[in-house]
Amino acid sequence: MNAIPPVRRRLLGSALRKHREDLGYTLDQAARILECDRSKISRIETGQRGIRPKELRELLTEYGVADGEQEALLAIAHSGRQTGWWLDYADVLSAAGQDYVIMELAATEILAFEPNQVPDLLQTPDYASALADADANATGDDQREHAIEVKLARQRVVLGAGSAELGVVITEGALRQAVGGPRVMRAQLGWLAAVADAGRVTGLPDGDASPADGSARISLQVLPFAAGAHAAAGCGPMTILRFARNQGIGVVHLAGLSGGVSLEDAAEVGRYLRTFAQLRSAALAPAASARLLRGIARR
Repeated sequence: MNAIPPVRRRLLGSALRKHREDLGYTLDQAARILECDRSKISRIETGQRGIRPKELRELLTEYGVADGEQEALLAIAHSGRQTGWWLDYADVLSAAGQDYVIMELAATEILAFEPNQVPDLLQTPDYASALADADANATGDDQREHAIEVKLARQRVVLGAGSAELGVVITEGALRQAVGGPRVMRAQLGWLAAVADAGRVTGLPDGDASPADGSARISLQVLPFAAGAHAAAGCGPMTILRFARNQGIGVVHLAGLSGGVSLEDAAEVGRYLRTFAQLRSAALAPAASARLLRGIARR
């Protein structure tokens, strides 16, 4: 049985196939651009094999793809498996996890719904530590420490660089789940309230300052108990990564104990985008969310 290709390759391949077909090019015509045989193009488009940055640039240029989308696809294709910081954390990041980190860093928009806990990118170190301590699958203190370090590294890059816009919806139930005790929760909820009020991340959860001109923009909303039934009732957490906004490129990641699954089919991405839009409509506005967060913190 053939293994399922990594999501990064599937995403790149489907984008290349769409652009080729939109131009009316055949596989043979695309192969002539790279001076290769048609089977190589076919395998790239199905994700069965990767593509070198130079070859990717040649195809995208020939297809007339706009510069913004070219840069996004080149970032997704980045051979970070050989050079990225995440290589130091193979004990907590599987190959699929490394793929996700690379795509997260390349995203121009990150949309997250979290019904159970504060999203990874917005956790304070103490909150993340409490979650790591509760992880029954961790094999020891070193692995727990690595799990925390990975989250903080992602925060520094994604939030500190401010290259992506974030839209976050957290359920009220997730915020009332006591993680790490009252002191940890007060600090966590207070920081979230400040972010919701400001609409920007001007400092990281660990207290490090991020550049004033590069802080991440964020819309943080709380889905209150009073909202009742909602579009994602019965579902787990979801994260939607979008690249080169309005170009139809995206990935949905559904978390799970075994690493979760990622979906890149345009119809599936569209379905989750519509669901997320409904969640946003049902959630409190950021200012009202900040008031609720501070109210929970005082209890």
